[in-house]
Amino acid sequence: MTGKLDPALSHLRIIEIGSSAATSYCARLFADFGADVQKIEPPSGDPLRSSAPLTPKGHSAWFAFLNFNKSSRILDATDPSAIPRLTAMIEDCDILIDGRDVDAADCPPIDMAAIRQRCPGLIYLEASWFGDDGPYSGFAATDSTVRALAGLIKLIGPIEGPPLHAPDFQTGILAGLWGFIAAASSAISRMQGQLGRSWSLNIFESSLPVSEHLMFESIGDGDAMYRLGINRFWRVFPVGIYETRDGWLGITTGTPSQWRAFCDMLDIPELRDDRALALSEDRSLRIEQIERHLLPRLKERTAREWFTEGLKRNIPIVPVPDIADLINDHEKKKRGAIAPIFIGDEAGLTVGSAQRLTHTPPRWGGRCPSLGEQQALASTQRRPAGLSAQSSCAGFDPHPLHGTRVIDFTMGWAGPLCTRTLADLGADVIKIEAIQYPDWFRGVDRSPWYVNHRMYEKRMRFCIMNRNKRGITLDLTRWQGLALAKRLLAEADLVVDNYSVDVLPKLGLGYDVLRTLNPRLVMMSMSAFGSDSVHRNCRAYGSTLEQGSGLPSVIGQPDGPLVMSHSAFGDPIGGLHGCAAVLVALIHALNTGQGQFIDLSQIECMMSFMAPWITVHSIDGKPPIRYGNRHPQFVPHGCFRCGGEDNWIVLAATDNEMWQRLALLIGRPDWAADAALSSPEARRCIEDCIEADIQAWTLTRDAELVMFELQAARIAAGVARLPIDLLRDPHLKSRAFLQNIERAFVGLHQQPSMPIRQGTAPYAVRMAAPTLGEHNKEILSGVLKLSAGEIAQLERDGIIGTTLLSEEHFTN
Repeated sequence: MTGKLDPALSHLRIIEIGSSAATSYCARLFADFGADVQKIEPPSGDPLRSSAPLTPKGHSAWFAFLNFNKSSRILDATDPSAIPRLTAMIEDCDILIDGRDVDAADCPPIDMAAIRQRCPGLIYLEASWFGDDGPYSGFAATDSTVRALAGLIKLIGPIEGPPLHAPDFQTGILAGLWGFIAAASSAISRMQGQLGRSWSLNIFESSLPVSEHLMFESIGDGDAMYRLGINRFWRVFPVGIYETRDGWLGITTGTPSQWRAFCDMLDIPELRDDRALALSEDRSLRIEQIERHLLPRLKERTAREWFTEGLKRNIPIVPVPDIADLINDHEKKKRGAIAPIFIGDEAGLTVGSAQRLTHTPPRWGGRCPSLGEQQALASTQRRPAGLSAQSSCAGFDPHPLHGTRVIDFTMGWAGPLCTRTLADLGADVIKIEAIQYPDWFRGVDRSPWYVNHRMYEKRMRFCIMNRNKRGITLDLTRWQGLALAKRLLAEADLVVDNYSVDVLPKLGLGYDVLRTLNPRLVMMSMSAFGSDSVHRNCRAYGSTLEQGSGLPSVIGQPDGPLVMSHSAFGDPIGGLHGCAAVLVALIHALNTGQGQFIDLSQIECMMSFMAPWITVHSIDGKPPIRYGNRHPQFVPHGCFRCGGEDNWIVLAATDNEMWQRLALLIGRPDWAADAALSSPEARRCIEDCIEADIQAWTLTRDAELVMFELQAARIAAGVARLPIDLLRDPHLKSRAFLQNIERAFVGLHQQPSMPIRQGTAPYAVRMAAPTLGEHNKEILSGVLKLSAGEIAQLERDGIIGTTLLSEEHFTN
């Protein structure tokens, strides 16, 4: 493929109104691929322009990351012409992204019903913290209070507490990805004759895919789930960050073979040969004993030296970089993961697009618009006249990706979440496994008991990640299975894999082969570092991705260790970024008939959370401040113990009025009346005292009652919940977020909904996750037109099947 192409989304015009990190990131993803994004701001500017951390000249690094390559338009709500001007801009756009429910930012009112009537092709996305119904619908919120409610804080930190959490740059990215998925999938359906769609985006629910596998797997653990300490995680060990002779090392040993290789590397045969330690969940019961062996051994070499040894043994370990390491990483700059940004008269670096489309690549760096500044578009491609007002000749289908076929070579969490989202939106996803090597989320145990009792059909995490898909088994190491896979790919729109980068090419299913079979095919590889990385063969899990992104270097107490925020954070982040990437490529394929290869690095996806610190450090060279549970902008801000055992509330005062209401509520009217405490900088001087008084007030109160008491006073607060608590969360229950569905071997079980909705009801789960090979006959006969006799022969030859092969098969 040669020649200069217009950016993949250069035919789209986006209007962004209101102020929220979620809608800003959603719109930025469109701008990355050439869309004309017009950000509407009041004369005082988007409130996010003041968000910390700030550059030396006072620019918000967070705002800059969310908004580069956009244009800024000033609209004064007091101007009588503001409403008709804004209405005209919206009617001339393709997608309206609305963050007013989070912060109206003095945006003039608009009559959306009338606009939709005149512009049936308009795609509309409206974001809110909790939706417009349910017990939390009116809650004041911050990033941290939402993550507390979403079960993402309580299990992190020291055993005695308080729980530790990452800074405030997570829900905006997660929700922004979901918003982009909703809007981009709508653009695809509109290109195929459908009307525009209206979506509601729930920021709270957008964070739940990070905790959902623990939410459902915790049913067996009940209320026994608790914090195990910093960099220790429930039922998985060792997964964490450890100090070496020089630097910090991220370690994950999931399978028995990885554990044995890890013990060999450290020369600890007594741990390797202990059969009681073969499985991760068994090791998690003997953490202290194991760490007595690990800690001194790890300090014998540097993090880089251990990384080199781990690569030889295919062990998922990685050095944990700091900000300077990331900025000086030549490979990340070359790939565009670290990109230049201009903010006013300051030049620095930020995190570039993680969607690495190789044929229509994203913009490399850019400029954050000054207030009212228009950006010069990179493309001269004209938008089709009247696109937003086009009529539809097709009947409305609630599923925007209906008619899209996806071949799914993914396992675990990241890849299956990507393809599950496509399936939820109506794509026909055909999941390919093998009876020899099925999805490892079915379990890695191959003992006769596990196989004979069909335990591989009973893992909730597999059921959650693979709903709405059809499943087929094919032995791709044999020519018959490979030939059938190629026939499926020849008629598909998209193929996704998250194997190691060489697996499919070695089987003869690399993109160079597949594009000759199907020129319009989009293929995405979801590896840890990227297919052209010097570390391309590094084995990685979601934990490895967080470790390698550098995020732990900005989490925790100033004088404490680096802190991970999840046992597998990188998986859902990679999955959602991957889903966004393939939608861009599918839009391009519909426009041009050309497919392309997407080289997604999941570590680069995780780096989005590091963007503000990367920018500031690239300009001032200073190491980032770690605030613990405090905040660079809000005082007070923290996690406070409530009555009972291990009950906590996260609260924040985000402005002076909220601070005054909080001071009155906790019995300090003197603080509320003291004008000298009207700024967070002034309150910082007595932050210890403020926190002590808040703690004294919360300590004797029930956490749930504290939350509602604070919220009644319009103070941002959220209970720090365990993942299992979400199964009985009153807000989720009121919104029918959890859906019941039947499945063989499991029975009636619950499934989480998507956080994006058309109308008030969630998208229904249409089909349970497939049992192993469940749809072999349906797909082979219905799609590939094989006869019953041919299918029977494939089963006799072991090319297909419905029963997992046990370890006895491989030893005989």
